[in-house]
Formats: sequence, C-alpha cells, structure tokens
Amino acid sequence: MSARLPSLNGLRAFEAAARHLSFTQAAAELNVTQTAISHQIRRLEEELGLRLFVRQNRSLSLTAEAREYLPGVRAAFNDLKLATDRLLRRDDGHVLTVSTLASLAAKWLLPRLADFQESHPGIDVRIATSTSLVDFERDKVDAAIRYGRGQWPGVRADWLMADELFPVCSPALLTGDKPLRSPEDLKDHVLLHAINGDDWRLWLTAAGLPTDISKQPGVTFDLMFMTVQAAIDGLGIAMGRTTYVQDDITKGRLVVPFRIALPANAGFYLVTPQARADAPKLAAFRQWLTASAQNKA
Repeated sequence: MSARLPSLNGLRAFEAAARHLSFTQAAAELNVTQTAISHQIRRLEEELGLRLFVRQNRSLSLTAEAREYLPGVRAAFNDLKLATDRLLRRDDGHVLTVSTLASLAAKWLLPRLADFQESHPGIDVRIATSTSLVDFERDKVDAAIRYGRGQWPGVRADWLMADELFPVCSPALLTGDKPLRSPEDLKDHVLLHAINGDDWRLWLTAAGLPTDISKQPGVTFDLMFMTVQAAIDGLGIAMGRTTYVQDDITKGRLVVPFRIALPANAGFYLVTPQARADAPKLAAFRQWLTASAQNKA
C-alpha cells in the first residue's frame, strides 16, 4: 500500500520556512500568521514522524533529514508550477523558465534573483533544476545555466564565470584539537565529497600531495550544496568551488585553510536556443546575469 502524501499546506510552509530559515518571513510570504506556519510544520513533523527544524532562542536551522528532504519538495512544487503554467497557456513572453544545477541555484543564483525581479517585475521567473542537458522545446525551458566549455551545437552559449577549486571548512575546525595548518594535516580529518566528483584528486595533485589522501574514509553526498552545508556544520573539509562557497566565506560560515587554488579549465555559461536567443526576456536576463557574475549587479 502506498504511503499517504503529507499535507500540501504543511509542505508549502516547510519549503518557505526552510528557504528563509524564519517562520516570520515564511508567514509573510504565504500571507498567513506565524502561528499558522508553526502549526502546519508541527503537523507535518507529526505526519512524517521526524523533526524538520532545530528551534533555538533566535535562530532556526534544518535537521539533517530536512536538508535531504528539501530539494525533492522544491522540485515537486516547481514541477507543479510549470505544469500549471502549461495548462493555462500563460503568455510565455512574461514567463522565463531557467534550468540549472540544484547546487548552483541554491548557493549562487537564488540569493541574487530578487535583484532581477525588482529590476524586471514584468518577467515571472521559474527555476527548474536538472543535471542533464535540456531539450528546450520538449521541456518548455527558455534558458539553461550549464558547466562546461561552451561548445554545444545549435545553441548560443554566453560565458558567465569560471570556478577555482580549494578546500573549505568551518572556522571551528581551525581551533579544534587536530591542527589544520598545512595540507599534510588533511590526513587527520574527514574529507567531504560530491558524488562522481574528482575535485579532491585534482587539487591534491596540484598541491603536490599524495592522491591517496582523497581515498581515505569520508562522507559523500549526491548534491554539491549538501557537501557545502556539511562543511558549514563542521562535519569535515569540502572541496569548494568559488561559485558555491563565496557567499558562505564572505559571511564567515566557511574559511579557506590553505592558499592553494586550482583553476578550473571550464566554466558556467548561459545557454539559449539560437532561434530565440535575442527575445526581450532572454536579453534582459542575459544582461543581468552577466553583470551579476562579474560582481557588477
């Protein structure tokens, strides 16, 4: 027998509260009271049989189970929005659907997107996360942000930014009982990996260290932003990419223990169908995104 789906209102409250890490801001977004948000999340936790939030004096954080659950909930709501848009046949001149990697969306694009919406209130942005190349016609996607060398046939690819690779960790690890003064000290720490990633081996080679260090026992995640969050939580040391960790470094949640960075030989591009690349909504998004990537927006 299939499991009963949780309350839709509870899931909406959970997604909004998890995005803001605030019941108050979630209530304002959903136009309900803070008490209603709290009750909906409590009922959802009871339905699921697990805690989703760690409630402290003046802060709110996600449990490990919630961090694992959140990407799927967000993807489901996004699919519902896209399906509804297609059903109602909304004017696609005002709806901009952008496909990108979940980690890039969570750690780089979404924190900046409010600026685009303020500058272009007439464009309704939809974010769809995917790890595979999109079929612009079949998937009803207007643009995609992809990592590579920009050599994709039949599309326009506009350069956005490159990434550097370097280790990152919680500031707490620098003052722990195991010193972290040089790359050789990595052998005494847990290494955090993104699945199918080879970043640690590449960086160790550049640092002149044995690549066997990357094979020592560690923890592997299927999404890059989960690897970064684990580093923030002090679980171990992650191999960071500039795009994914710069905001957390700026805000002091992460530090760079060693000054050895490996330049990536590829980067992020905005990819659009050649035939529609100059549509007004795409031109506006391209101009804003390029400026944001260059720290000019």
